[in-house]
Amino acid sequence: MKLKGRNKVSPDFSMSSMTDIVFLLLIFFMLTANSPNALDLLLPKAKGKSTNTQNVSVSIDKNLQYFVNSERINGDYIEIELKKALEGQDKPTIILRAEESVAIKEAVNVMDIANRNNYKVILAVRPN
Repeated sequence: MKLKGRNKVSPDFSMSSMTDIVFLLLIFFMLTANSPNALDLLLPKAKGKSTNTQNVSVSIDKNLQYFVNSERINGDYIEIELKKALEGQDKPTIILRAEESVAIKEAVNVMDIANRNNYKVILAVRPN
């Protein structure tokens, strides 16, 4: 008499769950890695085209705190920090992110520093 087992284990391995995990991780990293500004600033609105050529980011929040590449610095030493960050660059570029409640003189101060040192300045805005 020949007895057959009812529970047979299939030697095949299903890759569908593995590919789901890989795609979810890919989407997660694509969404989190492309955040250009880590600071939560309310930028002014304007029409224009954004650029991805960024050497150094200067941010000014509503409390007049200065940040160079998300690192808080004293406003008196911003020129020294910019010179350190941009030394050796072919086309030094500064992305200026000033919150919309910040007085224009604070943004002009950073633009003046860039003008004295021949740096290109791009003003970051929210899309209109």
